[in-house]
Amino acid sequence: MFEVSVELTFAAGHSLREYKGKCENVHGHNYRVRVTAAGPRLNKTGLIVDFVELKKQVRAIVDRLDHQFINDLEPFTIINPSAENMAKYFYDELMKTFVPDNGNGPVRIAEVKIWETDTSTARYYAD
Repeated sequence: MFEVSVELTFAAGHSLREYKGKCENVHGHNYRVRVTAAGPRLNKTGLIVDFVELKKQVRAIVDRLDHQFINDLEPFTIINPSAENMAKYFYDELMKTFVPDNGNGPVRIAEVKIWETDTSTARYYAD
């Protein structure tokens, strides 16, 4: 199995509803997100996916969140903008545009990992 990953960063604010503690207050993070694609075979160019294309797709999501109050954006007007929910959000948004075949076999988004801080991460992957 081959894997490739891209990472991007963004800054955003949020607050956690129904949380008892500091994080119920408005605060911000310098987030980092890593998206990993995986597949069993490379295409004729020797790639699973093109880094440029994968980064472009992730950048489109990052650009919607960067320097925003995440609670004001769908779907976070309803669900809490926790790191766990944000990792799944990236996955779900990527699945709307991700091509699941590299021309030589299946490719999937294997994992989305998001850092709220240098030492706190959440990840989402489909079973």
